[in-house]
Amino acid sequence: MPTSTQPKVKAKTKTSRKKTTRKVKKNLVIVESPSKAKTIEKYLGSRYKVMASLGHIRDLPKSKMGIDVENDYEPHYISIRGKGDVIKELRKEAKKAAHVYLAADPDREGEAIAWHLSFLLGLDPQAKNRVVFNEITKDAVKNAFKNPRAINMDLVDAQQARRILDRLVGYSISPLLWSKVKKGLSAGRVQSIALNLIIQREDEIKKFVPEEYWNIDAEFKKERSKFAAAFYGLKGKKSALPNNDVVQKVLQKLDKDQSFNVAKVEKKERKRFPALPFTTSTMQQTANNSLKFRTQKTMMVAQQLYEGINIGRGGAVGLITYMRTDSTRISTVAKHEAAGFITDNYGSEYAATKPRAGKLSENAQDAHEAIRPSSVLRTPESIEKYLTKDQMKLYSLIWSRFVASQMTPAIVDTVRADLEQNDVLFRANGSKMKFPGFTKVYAESKRKDNVLPELNEGDQVKLSKTDPSQHFTLPPARYSEATLIKTLEENGVGRPSTYAPTLNTIQKRYYVKLAARKFTPTELGEIVNSMISECFPDILDVNFTAGLEDELDGIEDGKQKWVEVIDQFYQPFAKEVESAEQKLEKVKIKDEPAGFNCDVCGAPMLVKMGRYGKFYACSRFPDCRNTKAIVKKIGVVCPKCGQGEVVERKSKKNRVFYGCSRYPECDFISWDQPVGRACPKCQHFLVYKKSKKGDQVKCPNGDYEEAIQK
Repeated sequence: MPTSTQPKVKAKTKTSRKKTTRKVKKNLVIVESPSKAKTIEKYLGSRYKVMASLGHIRDLPKSKMGIDVENDYEPHYISIRGKGDVIKELRKEAKKAAHVYLAADPDREGEAIAWHLSFLLGLDPQAKNRVVFNEITKDAVKNAFKNPRAINMDLVDAQQARRILDRLVGYSISPLLWSKVKKGLSAGRVQSIALNLIIQREDEIKKFVPEEYWNIDAEFKKERSKFAAAFYGLKGKKSALPNNDVVQKVLQKLDKDQSFNVAKVEKKERKRFPALPFTTSTMQQTANNSLKFRTQKTMMVAQQLYEGINIGRGGAVGLITYMRTDSTRISTVAKHEAAGFITDNYGSEYAATKPRAGKLSENAQDAHEAIRPSSVLRTPESIEKYLTKDQMKLYSLIWSRFVASQMTPAIVDTVRADLEQNDVLFRANGSKMKFPGFTKVYAESKRKDNVLPELNEGDQVKLSKTDPSQHFTLPPARYSEATLIKTLEENGVGRPSTYAPTLNTIQKRYYVKLAARKFTPTELGEIVNSMISECFPDILDVNFTAGLEDELDGIEDGKQKWVEVIDQFYQPFAKEVESAEQKLEKVKIKDEPAGFNCDVCGAPMLVKMGRYGKFYACSRFPDCRNTKAIVKKIGVVCPKCGQGEVVERKSKKNRVFYGCSRYPECDFISWDQPVGRACPKCQHFLVYKKSKKGDQVKCPNGDYEEAIQK
């Protein structure tokens, strides 16, 4: 059987061919900080690369003025030293990116950073590459990238004008202070006013003459109930008690065997409204008062909360909205979320149908919302384990303040009763919480009830005892960081971003010092203030500086030209500088004899004024460079070595502690002041302790304590 033969088919040989995959270009996003970059990169996904500029990358030079006053005040910007590698890397990534987005913070300074970046990277400032968001959450960030805009040159000009004004003032007055007083000093628009306010307050305190006055507190009894009242006046009118003679005349009128008549009872229902959500200054003030946070610390922790915290499975998320704002406005979305949260957790009667809206101050820019949690559902308790101690404290404060602002007012029943006998009138005040409202959340607002017994007009009550007490009027309090910020804001001086650096500068220059959390001026601060007030009255004029701030706001709104604003200020200011150079005489800060000799060369030691305060130095300087810190002796022998004396020192954070004068030979240290006696139980050294119960002497090593008799 014949076999059919099929033609041979040539087998195809496989050729190895490389697949060419087209690399998709990524979008480049530039922010200021690495933590912010890390947070938003997670939201944007793989098509975006997020890098940090590490703050400003271009600024005026430090070595000279950098302003061409003859050519429309043109600034001479240079790349900031040390930022070369950052700029190089940003340029490299920008060249290969599909699109570059500038996502610096949503304020004047952030706009200026974006503008400087666009210049260095060769971007078109008119292109829509500027992205702003008020909170770093997934929805907010993604929505912002759907609506990029061009760089707002009005905002840039406003920031540039502020920077140039501050440079003109600082680099004109500071050299004057160097030549007339000493090197290392500085002056500025806002810092000079802050220093002047502190010195004015100190002058008020020195001139203050206390006046005597008296109170008469009393205890009354109705049946078995006792209650307190205080002297109000005579014959139905309020009367003062200026001295003990008047007090004795009042007491002589009282008959202990005779009852007091309840002449009048007034009952009212009073509403207590919640505070508005935080602005930058109110947050700084409340954190200073409630948490004992310094202003700089408050802003540092707030920045961390804004830029993003890793909260476990959800990853990093911005916990609060932008922390530099002077607005109390709240978005509709945030209001609705808060109303739902309050209704679910406290009841519908606690959710305000129309939350209290604050009146915007004349100087407020209202660029974005108040400081609030990015989501009210992230309660402090639910994320506590992810936060540091300080972050938790500040977040709890911001969260509770915001939630309370969206709640109903507290309702308090008040009672006022006038008690009368022989034309002598005592007044008792009572209050009782009827409905807690917002105080359910905002602990700082809670108060104790003061319940009076049931009193009606015509009732008779007995006087149990009287307690007259002498007092003297007090001088005005020195400024704390909180009250100084409040005063600057009320006067329209400075803006949210300026308060923290201003307070930091006047302390760093040793113009003021903090003692018991209150500002006191130094001798150096008084000298500098005296020179500025003599030659530059406009700089210290609160109204003038506030008006200048309004003009900067006008530049931001596009109503004024920045060159014109600066020129109106600089022309008369330059003449004042020229006049001051001729008028001011050199101030010689005299060295004082220290009263002992140098332990290196034997020459007399002197007390000198340095940049950070007074110190001991050898009179043979520069041949002998021996110096010593000035310490305060407390009259106690060191309990460890028995040879040195215990002296008061200060830590790097300005906290007082006690150590041995023989340090480093003896390393004794104590945060509490040693008394100079040993504990009768364990022989450990005793210390002074302050507490709410009163000052005590305690043993740090055991339970021994004794009260201090005043």
